[in-house]
Amino acid sequence: MTQEKTGGETMVGGNIPRHIAIIMDGNGRWAQKRGLPRVAGHKAGVETVRHTVQACIELGVEVLTLYTFSTENWRRPEQEVKFLIQLAEESAYKEADELHRNNVKVQLAGRRRGLPPSLLAALDKTMRLTANNTGLVLNLALNYGGRAEILDATRSIIAACRRGDLDAKALDETTFARYLYTAGLPDPELIIRTAGEQRLSNFLIWQAVGAVFWTTPVFWPDFRREHLLEAIATYQRREVND
Repeated sequence: MTQEKTGGETMVGGNIPRHIAIIMDGNGRWAQKRGLPRVAGHKAGVETVRHTVQACIELGVEVLTLYTFSTENWRRPEQEVKFLIQLAEESAYKEADELHRNNVKVQLAGRRRGLPPSLLAALDKTMRLTANNTGLVLNLALNYGGRAEILDATRSIIAACRRGDLDAKALDETTFARYLYTAGLPDPELIIRTAGEQRLSNFLIWQAVGAVFWTTPVFWPDFRREHLLEAIATYQRREVND
């Protein structure tokens, strides 16, 4: 059992949350504070993703879900949306081999409908490449909304009942969860939000019922391993005290 010091706390390696989910907030504000265009913050945020994935691998986290692009993000200025989609596509291609070497399995959580074919092609290629990996699951919440997820699950359940594949009387929470985008994954135990906000913002609203929520004023491009360890230490204290 490993131990790592963080902020005066001792973090015991045996009590790492299985599933960490992160709302990566503050890219635009990070850039604006530096007199840079908002897109510069999104570029810087990609580097933080790399560091965070590596830290989760080393810590033994099983699942890392990143709120990459929400259903609400389509309301942003057209040029920013275009840049975000392009950045996601480029990152999918650029990071695929490194993720594969690190035994990371990439999954997509969100509506495929509405995403550009070129982005889906890039994501599908990465997911095929990493499909048999057994390490960290990198779950990308892309074109994701918690309410949309529940609506989509409900539609799928209704269709299954009509086909005779599911008995409505047997429907329970466990069965319902099998129709969510996160089917087969454990619920998040720790949800992190950067940039000081204290809202879930339509993120994993079904799955988050038992999660510890931790927020930091640090903007996402400045989020480092020390902040991740601080969040985990908070989770561990809460688990001990509950």
